[in-house]
Amino acid sequence: MLARSIPLTFPQATLQLTELPLTVRRDGGGPLHLQLAEQLREGVRDGRLRAGHRLPSTRELARQLEVSRSVTQAAYDQLHAEGWIAGKTGSGTYVADVVPLEPAQAVPRRPKPVEERPLLSLRPGIPYVERSVDAGWRRAWREVSAQPPTRGYEHAAGLPALRTALAEYVARTRGIACGPDNILVTNGTIHGLRLLLSVTRRPGDPIAIEDPGYLSAVRAANSHGLPIIDIPVDADGLRVDLLGPEPSAVYVTPSHQYPLGGRLPVARRNALIEWARRTGATVIEDDYDSEFRYDVAPLPALAQLDLDRVVHLGTLSKMLSPSLRLGWLVAAPEVVEALTEHRENSGDWPSWPVHAATLAMLRDGYLDRVVRRGRRRYAERCAQVIEALSPYGEIVGRDAGLHVTLLLPDSLDDRVVAQAAEASGVGVAPLSGYRRSTPGPPGLVIGYATPTSPELHKALTLLTQVLTTF
Repeated sequence: MLARSIPLTFPQATLQLTELPLTVRRDGGGPLHLQLAEQLREGVRDGRLRAGHRLPSTRELARQLEVSRSVTQAAYDQLHAEGWIAGKTGSGTYVADVVPLEPAQAVPRRPKPVEERPLLSLRPGIPYVERSVDAGWRRAWREVSAQPPTRGYEHAAGLPALRTALAEYVARTRGIACGPDNILVTNGTIHGLRLLLSVTRRPGDPIAIEDPGYLSAVRAANSHGLPIIDIPVDADGLRVDLLGPEPSAVYVTPSHQYPLGGRLPVARRNALIEWARRTGATVIEDDYDSEFRYDVAPLPALAQLDLDRVVHLGTLSKMLSPSLRLGWLVAAPEVVEALTEHRENSGDWPSWPVHAATLAMLRDGYLDRVVRRGRRRYAERCAQVIEALSPYGEIVGRDAGLHVTLLLPDSLDDRVVAQAAEASGVGVAPLSGYRRSTPGPPGLVIGYATPTSPELHKALTLLTQVLTTF
């Protein structure tokens, strides 16, 4: 017999008798006690069983269903634990006073538009990631797999050995004289920025940000209730001469201004530090694209000028992958200590496996090899983009990074051009999307790192065809 179905009568003292059919199946309907428990729940939900209805004993129910008493006992135990039924000593088992919920009304969702064809991405900020796994990457994770994980929640500032290795790395590559007590390991640049703003700024403290500039930094400041003072940029980056006494901090990308690509010259760097010392403000240095320069060696970091006034933010996102979620913050020890305490209190503990793997990559020299390989690849791609797009406008920011910006004639609307490019199968970012209050020419921010070489060639061919129509 595959199933047993019986009508049951549940007498009770004050309510009328109710009949409820129960069925148990032995041919794949799931555990018998769960089948029975769900049918009794459904009886309460639809009103066939009401508060005070008396259920048969587990022995009687087992006899009628021709199942083991352990089945009915397990079903009752489950319902009792969930609060659907209650036992009365010497009287039996009764339906508890449960008010059935009305079924939730599902809100219809609009179906996402289906792209007729995938876009070739020329958007900035995403590096090229090898389609195959190389030996250095495998070695790092093999080393992690051979280690036992740390016990409990430890090292809110980051794995101590990794902090030491990162201090040596930024000293060697960015000229910042620091030790492990100056290092906080983060989940990336914006994570570090948000931590810093949470601990060192209060709602209402003004912050200056480059305009046009990095929108994620703008969103971080907005979410912390900080009024933003837009500071224009020019070919050399942030206009330090336009900083007044109001900002309590300034966010700047001095190595490769995002998105126009200017690099802050020495005179402006010194002026920025002098302004911070005079006003007591904090300089937040996003070391954007510093690893990838194609004309000269990477420029020195602002933090080497005054680590008491500058907080330096770095990341592996452009070197390895944004999905690794690892970066670093370099600051005075008391700042790092305050941020560490905040992470402990908020439960924002770092990932030990990622830290251990990054440490292995630094010790093995893998990170340096990836950067050298990236410089060669991106320099070639940058030249390819410049050659293809120079006839259509002025190209700025060509000496570093993973993108250039094509400045278009003032008569064009860069959003319209970007829409036309998307319609042709190429995703590009309009420069106007990075502007807030400072006017300037239209343009396209062209990232050249993400696609494969054939994809980049195809994307540039399609984009030039679009630009020719304007």
